[in-house]
Amino acid sequence: MTDTRYRLTNITVDNDKQIMEADWGDGHHSVFPLDGLRRSCPCVHCQGGHENMGKAPDPNIFKEPPQRKWKINEIKVVGNYAIQIYWFDGHNDGIYHFQRLRDMCPVENGVITRD
Repeated sequence: MTDTRYRLTNITVDNDKQIMEADWGDGHHSVFPLDGLRRSCPCVHCQGGHENMGKAPDPNIFKEPPQRKWKINEIKVVGNYAIQIYWFDGHNDGIYHFQRLRDMCPVENGVITRD
């Protein structure tokens, strides 16, 4: 049986509010500021090389003031384990595994509060 904490049930983006929201199989609701989400991109380029791949993202990245505004053009579900985010600047190399997203949830980690 798959852990319901890592089963994504819904995902929405509000580019005006600069957030992506995700609902999970166990009822948890995540809110991700877009700037932190982009800066935690798991692709090899954003992570600084293959030697840095697989490191857990630091949820405190969401505490930092946004460096800029971002826009997500599209999100595609990859199998039943990840999403691929298509950013407005053409970057779409990062595959955000559901477990990675949930583990870095700024709401669950007490970094931000849910409105």
